[in-house]
Amino acid sequence: MKGQCLCGAIQVNAGDRSDIGLCHCSMCRNWGGGPFLAVHCGKEVEFTGIKPKTYQSSDWAKRGFCPECGTHLFYHLLPKDEYMLAAGLFPSQSFTITSQMYTDEKPNYYDFKNETKINMTSDDIKALFKSLFEK
Repeated sequence: MKGQCLCGAIQVNAGDRSDIGLCHCSMCRNWGGGPFLAVHCGKEVEFTGIKPKTYQSSDWAKRGFCPECGTHLFYHLLPKDEYMLAAGLFPSQSFTITSQMYTDEKPNYYDFKNETKINMTSDDIKALFKSLFEK
């Protein structure tokens, strides 16, 4: 997959993916005004052009964006060195929503009709990634 930020200053190359996940957590919604539509790309990500600006939003993750136009680029899970890229970077790519995270934090003002294979609450995610949340 090839995509770019809104102004074109950053280009993104990632492995071919067709599944996306939605994150309804309050942080993702605060960051982008709605759920984060994430393409799970693992480590197979290359950025060219100018360097993305990052913000360390937690002990275990950074969020990346274009310093020129502000386009949201990625959520980077540090312990696993995995990138979740914003689906909007790839306008010609066809995606299927397969998972939803933090479903218990989803506000009542939006809803998706898609049936998803994986639906996880905050407690489910904490149990799955227990070592990330323990200090």
